[in-house]
Amino acid sequence: MLRKQVYTERGHARDVRRRVSRWYSGQGRDLPWRRTRDPYAVLVSEVMLQQTQVSRVVPAYRAFLARFPTVRALARASLGDVLRAWRGLGYNRRARDLHRAAGSSRGRLPTTVDGLDALPGIGAYTAGAVACFAHGRRVAFADTNVRRVLGRVFLGRVATEREAVAIDRELLPRDAARWHHALMDIGALFCRARSPRCDECPLAPACR
Repeated sequence: MLRKQVYTERGHARDVRRRVSRWYSGQGRDLPWRRTRDPYAVLVSEVMLQQTQVSRVVPAYRAFLARFPTVRALARASLGDVLRAWRGLGYNRRARDLHRAAGSSRGRLPTTVDGLDALPGIGAYTAGAVACFAHGRRVAFADTNVRRVLGRVFLGRVATEREAVAIDRELLPRDAARWHHALMDIGALFCRARSPRCDECPLAPACR
């Protein structure tokens, strides 16, 4: 029987969790979708954030929710109206997927990872993010920022999605939402794909 691979060492993991928590307490970004636990609003933000910078998503997120305030309102809207509201974000397939997901939800989004993942066009990452941020589920998942942070800290390179999710699962604290928000911020602000700001990164002393 193959042994399950373990990526983290207890002392190192504890140090990373402590540094992440301490940094986020005073430096974490205040973003509008972090102030709500409405599953629909969280879903909209997660879909918008795929391949689009936060600075562009913030005004678009607010305008979209003003136009379609509930999943039922989005489901009842025409695809043309949805695409017009999406204008400026690009990658219109995301808007189509979101509209299809709303239409198949019958006015109420699922609350489990499996249920969310079954919605058309959503996928495992978005399902995990919504379950975590909206429902408080202790779920491991990893976007590109989290892959960079956890990979560089524990592997010395960018992790694959499977590796990052496995590392995340080993580290996951009780407040998984706060943990993931912090990792995303560190990845976006310091552990960047190009020109990482290692000298300013709160995880630099713990990085491989």
